[in-house]
Amino acid sequence: MKITLKPVGNVDNRIMEELREKLSQIFGCPVEIKSGIDSLEHAYDSRRRQYFSLLLLNNIKAKGIAKDERVLGIADVDLYVPELNFVFGEADVNYRAAIISLYRLRQEYYGLPPDEALFLERALKEAVHELGHTFGLEHCSNAGCVMHFSNSLPDTDWKEAAFCSRCHPKLKI
Repeated sequence: MKITLKPVGNVDNRIMEELREKLSQIFGCPVEIKSGIDSLEHAYDSRRRQYFSLLLLNNIKAKGIAKDERVLGIADVDLYVPELNFVFGEADVNYRAAIISLYRLRQEYYGLPPDEALFLERALKEAVHELGHTFGLEHCSNAGCVMHFSNSLPDTDWKEAAFCSRCHPKLKI
């Protein structure tokens, strides 16, 4: 089993490396960074000023995913799905692929001073959450579990970057 991280657009290499290291520890498998998607224009909705996450996720899936692989796209743009104002991420369980957005995880987005440690913690939680879906997990009712649905940033801040005692045994690694 391995996890592949792919930048979607322009993503800081330092963030990619930080996530690679932490995800390897959490999932206990190799995590590598490969080239991702450079062109995002096809997914941009000018009325919403956001990127349709499903279109970007489809691009990730189109590049092929090995049977023993999970792929996580990491974007630094604002993502949405039609029925929501925004999403922190989205997963396709059948294809074992997911995407997360870093855009709304930074304090600066909310007019607050930067907090790099908090930003990286949020990014890790969203990455673990979406990868959890690719490993067969659904949303969890435990607000402290990483698989709890984050409807807002306080939801993300509240939960841990770890699976609860009910979810961890269900991981299909």
